[in-house]
Amino acid sequence: MCRALKVLCAAPGRAALQALKGAAVSVAWELVGGAVTAAELVKQLDELGPDVVVVDAALPDVGIGAIRRAAPRARVIALGPLDGADGVADSPQGIREAILGLPPVGGPIRR
Repeated sequence: MCRALKVLCAAPGRAALQALKGAAVSVAWELVGGAVTAAELVKQLDELGPDVVVVDAALPDVGIGAIRRAAPRARVIALGPLDGADGVADSPQGIREAILGLPPVGGPIRR
């Protein structure tokens, strides 16, 4: 069964979140949810099970450890420097390319 890659965005404030989502949108994947606090992000990670998390490094109290605990298989793209991220975009224009540059979600197929 095929399904679209699910991408969750998080940024400090509604305007920043809308801008981040606008930069991350693509026909190749589905945007799900959207968080404006670290606590909201962790809750949505648990509820929505995204494959990729795009997080603005300026989001207060955001940490890779909390993201990894809530969604251990999700790949993390940081807008700005965030230690431990799987990919980094220096500007919003680089987000799509950073997502496309990630290794595939999942692991080896076992029979």
